This record gives sequence, structure tokens and C-alpha cells, in this order.
Amino acid sequence: MAQTILIVEDEAEIARFIQQLLEKEGFSCLHSRDGQDALRQCQAHQPNLVVLDWMLPGLDGLEVCTRIRKQAGAHDPYILMLTAKGEEFDRVIGLSTGADDYLVKPFSPIELIARVRALLRRSLRQEAQSQIYRTPHFTIDIDRHLATQQVDGESQPLDLTTIEFDLLATFLSHPGRAWSRAYLVEKLWGDDFFGEERVVDTHVARLRKKIEPDPAHPKFVQTVVGIGYKFEDGESCE
Repeated sequence: MAQTILIVEDEAEIARFIQQLLEKEGFSCLHSRDGQDALRQCQAHQPNLVVLDWMLPGLDGLEVCTRIRKQAGAHDPYILMLTAKGEEFDRVIGLSTGADDYLVKPFSPIELIARVRALLRRSLRQEAQSQIYRTPHFTIDIDRHLATQQVDGESQPLDLTTIEFDLLATFLSHPGRAWSRAYLVEKLWGDDFFGEERVVDTHVARLRKKIEPDPAHPKFVQTVVGIGYKFEDGESCE
């Protein structure tokens, strides 16, 4: 079955161009011209990926991205944000709202397809796995896409985006191992990622806010100076 992509773009010519590119590659496409309709279509159709324009009438792309991440549904779609804004500060804002990747306009057709395929390949790799990782405070069930944390002796579900879930799963797969930013980028986004390695820092910061008692002084996800990050949680549990 073809994977479904929702294109959220108010400029008809650009939307038609993107749709033609994606359908030529075998994807099934939906189209929304504004944020409210995008939220309705996400809830109704549960797309695998959303190509989301930053500048939209009414709700802008940042607000749409934030609300998509809060919607309950069977799928947590990947979000590729399109923006004419090129400054690093703007890119960080987009990623901090839950976007998985960004693409600056104008973009080449080859780059768009490469980024879409890189994100969706991560989904296919994840579906091929069947593993559960446990440490004293955390459990990740890859097959069921569930993450929990032990807090005061009780197991509490973690509300994680797809990237945060995969990042925590990677850390739990080898507690104590130091992970370079370059390796994490390759593992989480694939070989076709065109962005900067510092994108990892944004997602680590968001993950820390959800799992650390004091995100400013992280206990679990620790920075390894000159390398990247490592995860510590006592001895790994079988």
C-alpha cells in the first residue's frame, strides 16, 4: 500500500508541483491549503508524513506542527517543514515545535524526494524491528511504539515525538555508550539528510525536558564534550 503524504501549502502552483513529484515516486498525496484543514485531514487520514509550509493563512506552520504533535491518533507522522527563512534561529524554532526536518525554499526536486524518502525509510526500519529495551527507569517497546518511565515506583507513559522516541530507543540500546552527533544523524535521519549535525542538540534538549528531573543538570542524557551524548541509568536490565 502506498504511503500517504499530506501537503500543506497555500500556494496552488507550489502544491501542485510537490504533489506531481511525490505521486510520480509512488506516494499517495492529500492537499490542504490552510492549517485548520490540515489538522482535520491529519486526524481523518493519519498520513505517514506531512510536508508543511511555514507561512500559511490563519494558523501558521509552527502552530500546526505543535497541534499535530498533540493530536491523538494511530500514527505520529513525520513532519518536513518548508520555509523561506534561512537563518539558523528560525530553523531551530521549527525543529523545537516537533518538526523532524526542514527544507528551505527554493529547493530542488531531488532534494525534496531524498528527504522524504530518508524520513520514511526510518519508519520502515523501525517496523522491521521487534525489540524491547529496559533500564532501571525506562522501557522502550519498539514493536508497540511505547515508552515508559519509572517515577516514584510507578510506570508512567512518555509522550514523545517520533524523533524523541527513536533517540531514546537508540540511547537505551547501549547504555553508557558515547554517541557522536554524526552517528545519531545517520541513524535517525539516514544517509540522505542534508541538514546540520547540531539538529541533534535541539531534539536532545526536548527529550531532556520530558525525562529529566532537572533538564538543566541532566542525569540520564549526558553531554560528552567533543563527541556528543551518552545515556546513563545504572546497570542495564534484561
